[in-house]
Amino acid sequence: NNGPARHFLRMSDASGSGSSRRSSCCFCDLGMGIPGTRDLHSPVRSLDQLYSQAVAMDWVLRQKVQAWAEKGLFPVLPSHPDAPSRTPSSPAPFLKWAEAKEDDELRRSVKWGRVKSVERAIEKAVRTYSSDVSFLVDIVRQCIVFESVADLRDALQGICADPAVRVDRVKNRLSAAYDSWSSAGYRDVSLNLRVVTEETKRLGVENHVVEIQLLLVPFARLKQDAGHQRYVAWRNERGQ
Repeated sequence: NNGPARHFLRMSDASGSGSSRRSSCCFCDLGMGIPGTRDLHSPVRSLDQLYSQAVAMDWVLRQKVQAWAEKGLFPVLPSHPDAPSRTPSSPAPFLKWAEAKEDDELRRSVKWGRVKSVERAIEKAVRTYSSDVSFLVDIVRQCIVFESVADLRDALQGICADPAVRVDRVKNRLSAAYDSWSSAGYRDVSLNLRVVTEETKRLGVENHVVEIQLLLVPFARLKQDAGHQRYVAWRNERGQ
């Protein structure tokens, strides 16, 4: 159905309404946001502009997660020759970044998070945000996998202590108070944040909000292959 696509093409404004350095991909969040961190006066309502920013932020965020993942793991590309052999019943392989970062071949085997597809961005905006793309804060995303809660906690503290990071929201789905029914049993710690450096200011993306997922190995395995397909089917049933 090309209806939503045509709608967003009409919404896009090539000239923009001001400098992208002053615009932010902002959102509202039922009390979970940190006060004083959102610019509600200059939301980016152009999908074209968000994706232009995403091209730059994808590289920036990838460098950042490598610095935050000292105790973390990343999934391995299944097609890479260094990837362990798998069968349908075998667990998805993960690579310790502390080992991979010193080895060129191992680094090339890491499966990094990809920019959200335009089709899914439009679908989410239409289904969840009444077609307002300024609420999309996960176009650029990465995840770090951990073997223990203690390692995840240390990484979370490191991210929050990073002087270049402005944390806008933390969702603690590992909390006992969190109702996991709303995420089909899935749990993680999800952060929405901005990276504010001279480089991101020069690129005009210091206000682009990205997503970091910190998750434990069992949940990371559930996200692979058939598990993700089941989640997509569940999400579609809920119209999300």
